Amino acid sequence: MTDASKPSPPSEKTSSLAVYLRLLEYVKPYWKIFSLSLIGFLIFASTQPMFAALMKYMVDSLNANQRDAIYWIPLATVGIVIIRGVGSFLGSYFIALVSNNVVHTLRCELFDRYTVLPSHFFDDNNSGHLISRITYNVQQVTGAATDAIKVVAREGFTVIGLFGYLFYMNWMLSLIFIFIMPLIGMVVKVATKRFRSISKKIQNSMGDLTHISSEMVVGNRVVKSFGGEPYEQERFLSASKYSFQQSMRMVKTSAIQTPVLQLIVSAALGTLIFLSLLLMEDSSTGAFIAYITAAGMIPKPIRQLSEVNATIQKGITAAESVFDVLDEEIEKNTGNHQVKRIEGRLEFKNLCYRYQGTEKQVLDSISFNVEAGKTIALVGHSGSGKTTLANLIPRFYDHSDGEILLDGVEINDYELSNLRSHISLVTQHVTLFNDTIERNIAYGSLGSYSREQVIDAATKAHAMEFIEQLPDGLDTLIGENGLKLSGGQRQRLAIARALLKDAPLLILDEATSALDTESERKIQAALEIAMKGRTTLVIAHRLSTIERADIIAVMDKGRIVDLGSHQSLQQSSAIYAKLQNAKNTDG
Repeated sequence: MTDASKPSPPSEKTSSLAVYLRLLEYVKPYWKIFSLSLIGFLIFASTQPMFAALMKYMVDSLNANQRDAIYWIPLATVGIVIIRGVGSFLGSYFIALVSNNVVHTLRCELFDRYTVLPSHFFDDNNSGHLISRITYNVQQVTGAATDAIKVVAREGFTVIGLFGYLFYMNWMLSLIFIFIMPLIGMVVKVATKRFRSISKKIQNSMGDLTHISSEMVVGNRVVKSFGGEPYEQERFLSASKYSFQQSMRMVKTSAIQTPVLQLIVSAALGTLIFLSLLLMEDSSTGAFIAYITAAGMIPKPIRQLSEVNATIQKGITAAESVFDVLDEEIEKNTGNHQVKRIEGRLEFKNLCYRYQGTEKQVLDSISFNVEAGKTIALVGHSGSGKTTLANLIPRFYDHSDGEILLDGVEINDYELSNLRSHISLVTQHVTLFNDTIERNIAYGSLGSYSREQVIDAATKAHAMEFIEQLPDGLDTLIGENGLKLSGGQRQRLAIARALLKDAPLLILDEATSALDTESERKIQAALEIAMKGRTTLVIAHRLSTIERADIIAVMDKGRIVDLGSHQSLQQSSAIYAKLQNAKNTDG
């Protein structure tokens, strides 16, 4: 994929021209093809004055009674049409080739950027709006990069060619068009400002529509269970109505701009014809007709240029939203420490953490250490900071106060992908992809593992028991996020994925919460085998998982209030005893 030379980010209040120029930076790799398209449009535009000149030749020949000339006129007409067709094809095809390459590059860069942005970016942004940028917004860039450039180049060259011919015929009369340029510029400026404002609102509304649709599709069972259909219908109706209103405002602005410009140009044209009749007395009839013909051709390209302004502003606004993401700072990866395999010694020293943009301290003075191959369980009420603590280890969020040491090395000093290669993660909310079971287990960097290794990992996770009963076994497509599977089955696939990775550090965040009692017994046995020789951090709801831990850390309001074994905490920790009683009551 073309890197497109990475232009510098625009200022906060970016002008339309600056954004468009940055968009055109992506055309540079295709400048030869772009030049061919411009040549094609130049050829197309040159045929307009040719028609006017042909009119002059025809009328003058008839007036001079040069009858032989009439045989050349049909041939010349056909020739001009052929030249016009060739120019139109060259211009349209090659500009589409360039613009679609630009859109492809932008779309891929945007998606690639999403993959390297920090977790807090996705926490702060609506998923519907992020998806809409790749789908709707980039499609609007296509309008600016294809249709708009095509019309601007073709009609712009046509206007220039016609003006050149008019000035060649009678430069004094043609000055009238110079006088109307400020009026045209003022109308376009007002319309442009309004187009850009409305375009932003339309793009936001499309993001809302995408988000509401996505929530309904993913959560359709919740919607049906709680009778939320009327509520979701009303939400979507409201968002769609707002989008409709903004689109009509765009249409109204364009519908007003075009006739106003036509009125200005027509008034100038009418004045021009009047003055031509007065001042072109010495010209031949053919010259007069050719002049009026060329002048009469000008309103159409000017109208088309004015109508494309809305498309350009949509594209510029869309490009600006894409550039906003491309300018976002990616995950920090300043570390350069790399090892083939860690031992797994984990140590926290006076760790404090607050989420970006908030003042609330989520973690406060966390200090403990886990020897390699040992297991620590984190327990506490919801909101005590357990999952946040686990998320800091693979650096989904970056800490600045305190230290997290892995084998005695600060995790910020590790090269990011190397750090994560040593960690396996299984969470309560399993993420699976609309692919085969085998590819979900051997996902990403695990794709190089053999089928036998995948089967071994699935067997240890007690997943082969249900996989073998499926029609296509490991080759079964499981649907979006594994919707064709039960919660316990999805969880076992996630555990199989972690077992296949065979990382020395294992993080289990409520990894057995979705399993029934029978499945949990099987998974617990598999996890005990997997945890041997690995440092394991467990966030668990079930007591059976907690009791087997070497160390239990009791957390409350972001602090570790008690630390010890299951037996010792039963006697010494009131919070742990309360949690244990509550879990026993739950069954």
